Amino acid sequence: MTPADRAAKSAAAMWASDRASQWVGMTLGDVGEGTAKMELVVEAHHCNGHGICHGGVIFSLADSAFAFACNSRNQATVAQHNMISFVAPAHEGDRLIAAACEVSLTGRSGIYDVRVNNQDGKTVAQMRGMSRAIKGELFTE
Repeated sequence: MTPADRAAKSAAAMWASDRASQWVGMTLGDVGEGTAKMELVVEAHHCNGHGICHGGVIFSLADSAFAFACNSRNQATVAQHNMISFVAPAHEGDRLIAAACEVSLTGRSGIYDVRVNNQDGKTVAQMRGMSRAIKGELFTE
């Protein structure tokens, strides 16, 4: 199985059970070994009391992209910790794209950067996630 095939099959297995990302309204984009994209169109129910997209919604989008990137090798992997910086607001109607990319993978620990841009390419947030591999696989090889 090629790395691209493994990443696609891992993503399909995860997406089938990822009720949280689906409930929020995310869609899964391209997935490769150590990379993933997720998208979300900001709707009224995603907005906070300031009339902008709630930071927790943006964080959820980035975290989901991170999850698909770090699970792309069919090794069950979870977030160990992460941090996010919000650099611009997102508004109702914006299409947000979270692109996750592996920076480092050593043993069971990984580091991933996730950039969240709007439809115009403007950066809304930047997240760094640290992962930890655990027992198990997403599908049987």
